[in-house]
Amino acid sequence: MATSDQGRRRKRDDEDAPGLAARRLAAAAVVETLRRRRALDETLDRMLEGPEAASLPERDRGLVRAIAMTTIRRCGTIREALDARLPEGLPAKAGEIEGILLTGAAQLLFMDVPDHAAVDLAVRAARLDPRGFPYAGLVNAVLRRIGREKEAVLAQNDPFRDAPDWLAERWVAAYGRDKAERIAEAHRREAPVDLTVKGDAVAAAATLDAFPLPTGSLRLRDRTPVSALPGFEAGEWWVQDAAAALPARLLAPLPGERVLDLCAAPGGKTAQLAAAGAEVTAVDRSAQRLKTLEANLLRLRLTARVVAADASAFDESGFDAVLLDAPCSATGTLRRHPDVAWTKSPADVAKLADLQRRLLDKAATMVRPGGRLVYCTCSLEPEEGEAQIAAFLAGHADFARIPVAAEEIGGLEEAITPEGDVRTLPFMMPSEEDRSSGLDGFFVARLRRRTP
Repeated sequence: MATSDQGRRRKRDDEDAPGLAARRLAAAAVVETLRRRRALDETLDRMLEGPEAASLPERDRGLVRAIAMTTIRRCGTIREALDARLPEGLPAKAGEIEGILLTGAAQLLFMDVPDHAAVDLAVRAARLDPRGFPYAGLVNAVLRRIGREKEAVLAQNDPFRDAPDWLAERWVAAYGRDKAERIAEAHRREAPVDLTVKGDAVAAAATLDAFPLPTGSLRLRDRTPVSALPGFEAGEWWVQDAAAALPARLLAPLPGERVLDLCAAPGGKTAQLAAAGAEVTAVDRSAQRLKTLEANLLRLRLTARVVAADASAFDESGFDAVLLDAPCSATGTLRRHPDVAWTKSPADVAKLADLQRRLLDKAATMVRPGGRLVYCTCSLEPEEGEAQIAAFLAGHADFARIPVAAEEIGGLEEAITPEGDVRTLPFMMPSEEDRSSGLDGFFVARLRRRTP
């Protein structure tokens, strides 16, 4: 009886341990993302809205995201460290132990969490899992060893450790080893927060504790909750990576022009076009994502015609300008969405490239003679960028490229391709502080439809 009472007391103590619920949720989110190839953001949103998180303090909600994002971002290094200390691997039916070890190691290696707290809470999490209970001692031993050997683990600083082989090989083939390593290294850092401002960006910088980027965006100096910043409620700005802001800038809509934004949600580019005074039609197949777009436009006091439709089935023509931000593998956004590296595959790239080709052909039919077409993707894969435009121009004699000049993108000359398109890479726009460096990987091409 005494042993049974002790067990119940220990279980209650484990369940009530501060920070444990957050760590269990983070571990579950990581495992679901990796095993089921689901987007980490969507997984976290769903879990944090569920009953397990109902009583979770706001600070712990942030901790769930921080642990999960760090684990996925440095997943290669963490797995390598665990594999070296688990030569026989994990038992087949070890319950939640995989996620507990991954997130525990992430805290020890890459987060400002005391070693004893990371290990203790991981052991408590293991004890609360019926299948993981027998391996609580293993969790304790492995994580303590990683804590002791942290310097040795981090001394092996090959940036490709945190990129899957298929992506690393692609980047080396496309950009050469030096650039590929710099891309992989940039992806190991959390992205800064950039803003697009409706009015004078330079004037808004001081109020927002941000600094202007040469491309026209603002970059926050510190990671502050954006809803608490001046001008949020008044709709004076919105969050948008500096690279993601370039396509609409290069489209350069004039007041009153009819502009079509295809695959528009969540609406950053729609907002840019509307703020320039264009008459914007925003099309997206996801009604749910369009709700976000409409909410953003409402906050920003901007208007656009919003249409829920598949871009390939949308039948209107005569637009002065069309912006196609095509669905893609999103490998240029790994700083913000590190799960993409582990949830996508070469087959996804090929499938998406075929979709992009069809959407680009469709978009071309909606541009009036003399009108402009901007095509962009947030992918680093040439099949989704340079190769798409080369094939399109080869098959559409009625379109010609409008080359982009470096001064149009803030003098970022290294991002201009020999053909005159834009190819940003995550290591570009460096800063003295890593947390203020870089931008998403984007491809942008600007075309004009010839007049008869």
